[in-house]
Amino acid sequence: MKLVVGECVTRNSYQNDMLFRILEITNQTAMLAGEEMRLLADAPLDDLQVVSDTDKRKRRQQGKEKEDVSYRLFRQDAKLMKKRNEYAATSGYEADATFFELRGRVLHLDGDAFYLQRCTELYERFGVPVYGVHLDEKKMPDQIASLLDMVQPDIVVITGHDAYLHDRGERDDLRAYRHTKYFAECVRIARKHCSHRDELIIFAGACQSHFETLIKAGANFASSPDRINIHALDPVYIAAKVSRTSYMDAIKLWEVLRNTITGEGGVGGIETKGIMRLGMPLKESE
Repeated sequence: MKLVVGECVTRNSYQNDMLFRILEITNQTAMLAGEEMRLLADAPLDDLQVVSDTDKRKRRQQGKEKEDVSYRLFRQDAKLMKKRNEYAATSGYEADATFFELRGRVLHLDGDAFYLQRCTELYERFGVPVYGVHLDEKKMPDQIASLLDMVQPDIVVITGHDAYLHDRGERDDLRAYRHTKYFAECVRIARKHCSHRDELIIFAGACQSHFETLIKAGANFASSPDRINIHALDPVYIAAKVSRTSYMDAIKLWEVLRNTITGEGGVGGIETKGIMRLGMPLKESE
């Protein structure tokens, strides 16, 4: 079977462990993007196995089950936060709480248009305002300053695809990572825009990104502490948690990391306050 761009495949040399999409084919080599994981890889065409529709459905169902677990955890936390907000809005008195929430606005830069659409849909399910932009990872540093000026976000997500390439250097050699240096440059530019880590919250990174570099550059949250793959939707869970947490409350790191699909091996961060502010009274639109 002739392989074409957009085909779903696995790699025989990796025991067909992950589902990929073919991004491009050049000289008998395919550039691949993870279907669920934010990993960019290349492979010779003869190493690729086309995935049947049945196997594809099975793999996607397994992925959906993991997403559903994270979504339920997030919803449970959201309900608890809502009850605390009702109590805070009425100072503990038994009264009808007519408050409203100003949730943090997200600027989401994504190197993958397919993932950006999925992320945007999840933000909308969470009720989080978002402005999404699809940009090649290498072009992000050239565009982020103007986007920050235009959108004026409370939270910035800088993600896409990345990978640690063993044959290019050791784990601490930034040259061995496909896109970490571009993510880090974006973080530094964003920090010049707003230096306070509780006024502009930044998530940066993708699969196997150099976590320490991104945190030192100024990110609040980043991937990947253990240089493992992260799920396409992990950045959304973190950004949404920050967006919906009161500015009076600190983000409990374990709570936010457990809501991600990958967990603390794939995503980490520093102590950070929430962004959301309560207001009163709530006036219904006429």
